[in-house]
Amino acid sequence: MAEPEAAAGSGAGGSPEAGSGGGGGAWRRPHGPLQRYYGPAAAEAAEAAPDPADINGPHFDPEVFLTKVRSECPLGQLLAREAALGREIRALDSDMQTLLYENYNKFISATDTIRKMKVDFRRMEAEMDELAANMAAISTSSARVSAALHDRHRRGAQLAGVQALLRKLQSLVEVPGRLRRWAAPGGEPARALRCHARARAVLRHYRHLPSFRAIEDESQAIMAELARRLRARLREETLDPKELTECVEMLLQLEEPPEELCQEFLSHAGARLEAELAALEAELPPPDPSGAGATPPPASDILDFVDRGSSAFVGTLCLLAASYRSLFEGRAGAGEGRLEAFAASLTGRYFELLERRLALERGLGDTSLLVRALDRFHRRLRALLELLPAAGAQAGAALVARAARERVGRYLRALQTFFLGCLGDVRQALAAPRPPGKEGPGLPDLLATLSSSVLGQLKAVLAYVQLFTARDVAFASLPYFKGEFCVEAVREGLVVAFVRWLCRTARGFADSPAERGAPAAPPALLLLLSRLCLDYEATTISYILTLTDEQFPPQECGAAAPGPVLCAEARAAAQRLLDHYVQVQGAAVAQMLRKSVETRDWLGTVEPRNVRAVMKRVVEDITAIDIQVGQLFEEGVRRAQSSDSSRRAFSVYSSSRAPSRYAPSYTPSAPMDTHLLSNIQKLFSERIDIFSPVEFNKVSVLTGIIKISLKTLLECVRLRTLGRFGLQQVQVDGHYLQLYLWRFADDERVVQGLLDEVAASATHRCLDPVPMEHSVVELICERG
Repeated sequence: MAEPEAAAGSGAGGSPEAGSGGGGGAWRRPHGPLQRYYGPAAAEAAEAAPDPADINGPHFDPEVFLTKVRSECPLGQLLAREAALGREIRALDSDMQTLLYENYNKFISATDTIRKMKVDFRRMEAEMDELAANMAAISTSSARVSAALHDRHRRGAQLAGVQALLRKLQSLVEVPGRLRRWAAPGGEPARALRCHARARAVLRHYRHLPSFRAIEDESQAIMAELARRLRARLREETLDPKELTECVEMLLQLEEPPEELCQEFLSHAGARLEAELAALEAELPPPDPSGAGATPPPASDILDFVDRGSSAFVGTLCLLAASYRSLFEGRAGAGEGRLEAFAASLTGRYFELLERRLALERGLGDTSLLVRALDRFHRRLRALLELLPAAGAQAGAALVARAARERVGRYLRALQTFFLGCLGDVRQALAAPRPPGKEGPGLPDLLATLSSSVLGQLKAVLAYVQLFTARDVAFASLPYFKGEFCVEAVREGLVVAFVRWLCRTARGFADSPAERGAPAAPPALLLLLSRLCLDYEATTISYILTLTDEQFPPQECGAAAPGPVLCAEARAAAQRLLDHYVQVQGAAVAQMLRKSVETRDWLGTVEPRNVRAVMKRVVEDITAIDIQVGQLFEEGVRRAQSSDSSRRAFSVYSSSRAPSRYAPSYTPSAPMDTHLLSNIQKLFSERIDIFSPVEFNKVSVLTGIIKISLKTLLECVRLRTLGRFGLQQVQVDGHYLQLYLWRFADDERVVQGLLDEVAASATHRCLDPVPMEHSVVELICERG
């Protein structure tokens, strides 16, 4: 019964309560060995940290538990807890005994099973030991096999190295043959150079060995022959830039002197570029030193010429410059600045040829074609300047600027020619005979046509010139085209220059024919040009300048001519033309009056019965001038007129208001009385300025013409000697003029005063000063 008791004792300890009551701490749960074999459950492993005061926990510590209970519970609770623990211990012991009795057979079976498992474990351990021994033997065998394989691999590597060395030696032995085959004429020299470059270092390293020295000497001889043929090929003129670069590159790989190769490269490149320039020059006609012969037109347009120059010369120069830098950049003996000097001389010649070709563009032609040509030239030049900054950047920009200025100058001359042609059309229209009953174009129509034609042509020219500053044009970004071109070339050189030339040209018609060396301009043209200049001063100049500043906005404010200065010049030209018109028309009327006075016998003339025809012609001409001036100028302001201006009496005395009763008492014996009376009249009358500047209105112009005409009549009468009937004829003519001329003048007193002076002068120069009765004078004038 020893085993059952022991089992019972173990069973009593299987309860937690029994364990806690028995003390000793040696109790374990029945499933403890299985738990240690299979490991703790996942849920238990995830529990919190062990608590030694937990009486039901696996980490229970009696000392910690008792210390905690004594410190936390009073004596009554301790006694109650002791009694409760005693009851639990007894209950657990009873339960354990009952459980042990009920499961005795099961415990016996479990004990037998455990005993068998121990036997199986021992057998398994033995088998594992035998297996470990077998594995050790296998490991030993594997180590021996690995060592054998490593040794074999090492021997294979040595064999491969020997084989590679043999192959290298074989390739070195074959180098001369390969070089001879590839370096032969028609072969592959680049491949020969690569082969020689790979073998050269090895051959030099083992040159002390006779076999290697022989191979190297033979290879050097082959490559020397290749170098000789390459140099001979380098001197061929048909070599293109790509072949030239390849040839020089191979010679450099053959360790030829860089300085010599650089010189030969530039020499060959120069010869090719010279040929390109010669081909361009062949398209240009030979220059004429005398300038007398007519230069034939070019065979192609400027765009084709620039395209050929850009693709042939500039393109080749770019390729050669890039090749030169890739070949000789950083090499000793290549020479610094040699390429820049070489390119600068050739680009200078190219610019000269382009200048000559641009000079052949004498007409206006197609401006868009010229702009496209200059744009392509500038773009290709910019690509060249990226490689060679010193290849003529300023010269190229100056060439484009000169071409633009030259085209603007031609447009200015074209505008001048157009204006002169318009003036010729106007003169022809004014001079053309008119069939009876058919009127030609009036002065307002001619003025409107002339003004609109010139303004339209100027706008068209500005549109053409604006192509030079378009956004898609590369050279428009140059500083010149953003500032100086807009101000100096277009605004000042074209627009302002044309306006000033127009004013000077118009004013030139006011010069005398002797000074101009040309026939005098018709008076209507003078009047029309005066009005044109006046319109320019009023509106056209400001409109043109505003339009120009909008289309060509300058970034810098230069010394531009202000609008008021041009307006003042235009007004001065208009004033000079209008003054000259008054002088011309006044001189024409005065010429008729002078001839009529000089060709008449004033002493032997008969008693007047009619107004002379010349006076009627004078009134008709003044009326025609009034109509002509009224077409272009406003009426103007007249002074207040008296109510009887048309009926004023024309007296032969110096004063028009002299009483008629003085006339019968006039005798030739008292001439001083009349002369004294005339002098007194001049003292108290206003001085009349005959050639004073006229204003821009009709009455001022007619007043100036009338003053010149009547002043001429006065001077002619002073030089004649008159009889009685001659004086009476002057009286009749003067009264007739008074009846019709006062309405054309801005002040009737001017006409009256001049006619009074004519009458006074006639009386003074008359031998028998007996005037005609005023009623008779009026009757004759009314009948005439």
